[in-house]
Amino acid sequence: MKGLAAAVAAAAPQRVGTVTSVLGLGLEVAGLDCAVGELLTVGSGAEALDAEVVASVLGGVRCMPLGRLTGIAAGAPARASGRPVMVPTGAGLFGRVLDGMGRPFDGKGPLDCSHFVPLDQEAPNPMLRARIDTPLQTGVRVLDTLTTLGRGQRIGLFAGSGVGKSSLLSMVARGTDAQVSVIALVGERGREVREFLEDDLGPEGLARSVVVVATSDEPALMRLRAAVTATRIAESFRESGQDVVLMMDSLTRVAMAQREIGLSAGEPPATRGYPPSTFSVLARLLERAGTAETGSITGIYTVLVDGDDHNEPIADAARSILDGHVVLDRKLAVTGHFPSVDVLGSVSRVASKVTDPVHTACAVQLRRVLAARRAAQDLIDVGAYRRGSNPLVDAALDNEAAINQFLRQGMGEPSAMAESWAWLSRLSTRFDVEGAA
Repeated sequence: MKGLAAAVAAAAPQRVGTVTSVLGLGLEVAGLDCAVGELLTVGSGAEALDAEVVASVLGGVRCMPLGRLTGIAAGAPARASGRPVMVPTGAGLFGRVLDGMGRPFDGKGPLDCSHFVPLDQEAPNPMLRARIDTPLQTGVRVLDTLTTLGRGQRIGLFAGSGVGKSSLLSMVARGTDAQVSVIALVGERGREVREFLEDDLGPEGLARSVVVVATSDEPALMRLRAAVTATRIAESFRESGQDVVLMMDSLTRVAMAQREIGLSAGEPPATRGYPPSTFSVLARLLERAGTAETGSITGIYTVLVDGDDHNEPIADAARSILDGHVVLDRKLAVTGHFPSVDVLGSVSRVASKVTDPVHTACAVQLRRVLAARRAAQDLIDVGAYRRGSNPLVDAALDNEAAINQFLRQGMGEPSAMAESWAWLSRLSTRFDVEGAA
């Protein structure tokens, strides 16, 4: 019976539309009744490509391609797929590299999985989400102790270019105690993909990771699709009750891709050229991570701040949605201080819920010492600071080498969370700051 149904479906007449214009990054199609989000096949033969409907206008639809428009001209045929977009899931994805459509392109052959799920998914019901009460080990001392993450938290890594965001992500991928890592590389340079996989992530990190890649030269829709596909794969593991770390590099390039799509669809530009849909897309994407009734997705998103301006629109919008932010400082990076985390500028909004009071006190004590040192830095630089004026500053100066040794960490030196807390506890006993303001 299934074979007969398939034969009848194949023999049924199919409505064919026509490309009416190819302009800029998109195209318009007339003659089809399609909804926003539906896939079309445009052209025929070797030049056929997939396109997604992004807007509906009088007399037709506007589409964005999932490939290059080369060879597509006005008058080309267009056919509706009539099926939802599906992505693969399951343990067969571990160690594999996928494109934005969920297809393997790592040269390792077909995927060893038979289960596919629809790409679109609603965020979990906020009343059914589990509370965040368990810490997540990242293997990075400064994160595990001073900006502690919880399972199901969403946090952003904010920095300019070349400050070490990708390297910090790779440290987390290798040092985390989460069961699954899903990594989305959106808008990356082509040459950096293999470097990240082979040097930063390494065979050990890749073995328990799923990597989704869309390089900077791919169409805007493919870059956006890579972020959504990675999120849907992470959701599928969460649905099976697992704890997942979803790392996306970078959220800014996802916003840039949506800007291209929105402007091509006819949206008016708003803040710095970003159309209104950009900010709603970011909110929907980020809300899909987090906890559910069972399982969790801990989202770690890099945010490429324009000109090191942490108040530019995308950084500001992301910071308002996320559950914390880690700021990477260029001044630290140029001095060879890695990971270049600005401890005083970084905040985890769930740290107090996932750490015990003793550990919290140790973290607060180190923050007080670092804050006092920063406030007195100008006096120290000109030699005007007098020891004894502030016990907190004295403690920072006396233990500067020990503090830097704790905050710095090599790429191949993962640290267990228990070891990191024990180190911080020993360090805090060296601060003779009782009674200091």
